Amino acid sequence: MAIVQCVPNFSEGRDLEKVEKIVSPLRGKEGVKLLNYEPDATYNRLVVTVIGEPEKVKNAVLESIGVAKDLIDLNTHKGQHSRFGATDVCPFIPIKDMTMEEAVNVAKELGEAVAQKYDIPVFLYEQAASKPERENLATVRKGEYEGLDEKFKDENWAPDFGDTKKHPTAGAIAIGARRPLIAYNINLDTQDINIASEIAKTIRFSSGGYRYIKAGPVEIPERQMTQVTMNLTDYTKTSMYRAFEAVKMEARRYGVNVIGSEVVGLCPMEALIDVAQYYLGLENFDLNKVLETSLME
Repeated sequence: MAIVQCVPNFSEGRDLEKVEKIVSPLRGKEGVKLLNYEPDATYNRLVVTVIGEPEKVKNAVLESIGVAKDLIDLNTHKGQHSRFGATDVCPFIPIKDMTMEEAVNVAKELGEAVAQKYDIPVFLYEQAASKPERENLATVRKGEYEGLDEKFKDENWAPDFGDTKKHPTAGAIAIGARRPLIAYNINLDTQDINIASEIAKTIRFSSGGYRYIKAGPVEIPERQMTQVTMNLTDYTKTSMYRAFEAVKMEARRYGVNVIGSEVVGLCPMEALIDVAQYYLGLENFDLNKVLETSLME
């Protein structure tokens, strides 16, 4: 049986009543399992992880996107994370008995349904992108919600599905297919956003850094710190420990310390094993030596 993972990101992380309404369509449905959801007040963003049969996951997520459209108004939305939609981004990840091409087809089916049912313009990105310049989410989302009207004046940025105009409150949405990634943030003991920005610029691929790191700066004023926020797009080639050590090394340049880090959403066990091998000097350590692996057999 084919299994797909979907990780929709919604532009609401502060009103927990709204959060529960958005995730409600993902609960209690046959063939769909809600694995995790994490609202973040500073980012004002909700990251959800759901898994199951492709058609059933697609239909449940479509319902959640409709709820988000009704509850979130981007005209009044403020937060630290880039966004151009009430449901900002929605990737599908093939997990079992499923090819990337099949995941792309699910993404396209959802995109067409979102445009028809909710009048939200849809951009396809990553492996589902219709043009090379749309593969990178940051490029698709450039200008954010406030820049959508101007973006749509450019005929090269007509949406893949829907009208060439933003939804008046829900904006637009990026839907795609990709490999598993790790959303990983590293905390710095400085409130100077310029330092976090310079570190992010040094380590991210688009500025000449690591091939599989996307990075940017974020302010966390309530904790009197900043973050280097990252997506590790292929943890088998650029590991978590390598990203962590790179940020530590660059932070020293500015007399700043790393004071912690966090994973947003779910993280593959293999990525954590890689970290354990590096920091503990473990030899011949793999999934077979993890207790929970034996319990699942």
